[in-house]
Amino acid sequence: MKETKIKSKSFTELLEKYLEIKGLDIVVVLSNGEEIELYKNREIIDGMIVAIDNFQNKQNIPISEIKSVDMFAA
Repeated sequence: MKETKIKSKSFTELLEKYLEIKGLDIVVVLSNGEEIELYKNREIIDGMIVAIDNFQNKQNIPISEIKSVDMFAA
């Protein structure tokens, strides 16, 4: 029997796809237990999630610090 290999996407690639969906509410849980709800204006730049709110406040969250991600359909 021949073994079938399935190409799996990296966590960062999957996260980037989900961040592009504006109707998705995303909460990241950091390794220290802190929960951060991401704004709708969000993207991955240089290994960090960059989220900007309506008042131009900016959050930089290192992907390496993320323990888990919760997503909710808005």
